[in-house]
Amino acid sequence: MTDLGMPETRYAQSGDINIAYQTIRHGSLDIVIVPGSISQVEFHHELLGFTAFLHRLSGFARVVTFDKRGQGLSDRVSGVPSLEERMDDVRAVMDAVGSKRAVLLGFSEGSPMSVLFAATYLERVSHLILFGGYANSLRTDEAFEAFFTATVAAWGTGLSMKRVTGTHDGNEREMALLGK
Repeated sequence: MTDLGMPETRYAQSGDINIAYQTIRHGSLDIVIVPGSISQVEFHHELLGFTAFLHRLSGFARVVTFDKRGQGLSDRVSGVPSLEERMDDVRAVMDAVGSKRAVLLGFSEGSPMSVLFAATYLERVSHLILFGGYANSLRTDEAFEAFFTATVAAWGTGLSMKRVTGTHDGNEREMALLGK
């Protein structure tokens, strides 16, 4: 953690589910960061540069981050929530912080959530920024199955985080687990 400090984690109600969120600063512009496939609002501050990035954005806006349902500090769920349910969590967080209109910054899997939110609540989105999202994967079923198997094998070992953050050292055993 940096000397910039960690924001307080709060909870928004989305149906019967509590959604963990944090806000940094206050301003006339809101930026809601819609996370990708993995979210944990407090752990993200351990990633090199993440808190500094949020503080940089907070120089001109209030920044809101949240954990998707079933992840991080949000309530666990059974099964896979629909895109509509996950998208409604964005609305619940915006309502909880009193945001009438915001910039949505969707990362990876957060991109389709952001697009659906913008299409559903056009009046609540001032800008839509998508990073690392895709409309269709060119992976074959076999390639996806191999990726999924490697991900499950590496689950809980920290290897996936190392791969995402670029801190993987190329260890042969770890490479095998990651399907390389």
